[in-house]
Amino acid sequence: MFDTMTITKAAGALIGALLFLLLMNWAASGIFHVGPSGHAAEGEEHAQAYTIPVEEAAGGAEEAKDEGPDFATVMASADAAAGEKVFGKCKACHKIDGSDSTGPHLNGVVGRPVAGIEGFNYSDGMKAHGGDWTPEALQEFLTNPKAVVKGTKMAFAGLPKVEDRANLVAYLQTLN
Repeated sequence: MFDTMTITKAAGALIGALLFLLLMNWAASGIFHVGPSGHAAEGEEHAQAYTIPVEEAAGGAEEAKDEGPDFATVMASADAAAGEKVFGKCKACHKIDGSDSTGPHLNGVVGRPVAGIEGFNYSDGMKAHGGDWTPEALQEFLTNPKAVVKGTKMAFAGLPKVEDRANLVAYLQTLN
C-alpha cells in the first residue's frame, strides 16, 4: 500500500509545511514588534523625545494637595463592619485571636502602648517610636507606615482612603 515514493511525498509535504510556518513566523516578527511590553526590547534604553516644562502653582504643592475630610469627622460615622472587610488586608500578617504571627496580634491594640506586646520581636524603629496606639496615631500610621515609623518591618504600603482607615480603627476598637 505505501511504497517508498508515497512516504517520501508525505514527508516532503510535512517538512514543506513546517518550513512555510517558520518563514511566515520570521516574516511576521520582522513586520510586527513581538517581545517584552513597551517599545524597547530588554536591555535597550528609552530616550524621552521631549519634555514639557510646567510651572508650579502659585500656592505651592501644599495647597494643591486635597487632604479630604477630617479624620475625626469620618471617625464619628465609621462602620466597624466595613472595617472588618478592610481588615482582610491585614490578615496576612496579623491575627485577632491573641496569638502573634508575622506581625503582633491586634486584640486590644487601640489604647495599647506602641511595641507593647512582651516577647514580640519589634523593629528598632517601632521600639523607639513610643506613645500609645490612639485612634489618631493608628490613623496616621495606617496612612503610610514607613513614613511614620522609620525602620519598621511592616511591608504594608498604607491605606490611602480616610474612610477605610476610620472603618478599620472602628473595627479594631471592637476587639478591645
